[in-house]
Amino acid sequence: MKLLSKYGITDAMVLDYFLRFSIAIGFLSAVLDRFGFWPQEISSWGNWSSFVDYTGVLNPWFPEIFIPAVAILATTAEVVFSLCLIVGYKKVVVAKASGVLLLIFALAMILTTGIKSVLDYSVLIASAAAFSLSVLHKKIEAED
Repeated sequence: MKLLSKYGITDAMVLDYFLRFSIAIGFLSAVLDRFGFWPQEISSWGNWSSFVDYTGVLNPWFPEIFIPAVAILATTAEVVFSLCLIVGYKKVVVAKASGVLLLIFALAMILTTGIKSVLDYSVLIASAAAFSLSVLHKKIEAED
């Protein structure tokens, strides 16, 4: 990273971009999967109906009638957070909100399907990365 320092680009700035784009791409990939973008053999859900069913599995405490709304809310949050992370809008707030969303998802998975899928899909790591991004951005602001 020393090569970039002569252009005023710090290690923290590179890490900021890497974390923002990694989290955003992860969210967008999951959203695209729900709408059948990925081939069936590598897809988790493959279509909206399967995603809504999975949302119901992860949220047994919600009445069934609310599950489609929960699926829409989660998907909308992932799209909005992704776009904000990509353009750098409200980075600290969006990074924290992304961390909370991923942590809620991880806890729901642990409580309903067990810990293995949380570990296999690195949901806790993604949540930690989002929270780290919010702290990193404060450090970058302090350096300016």
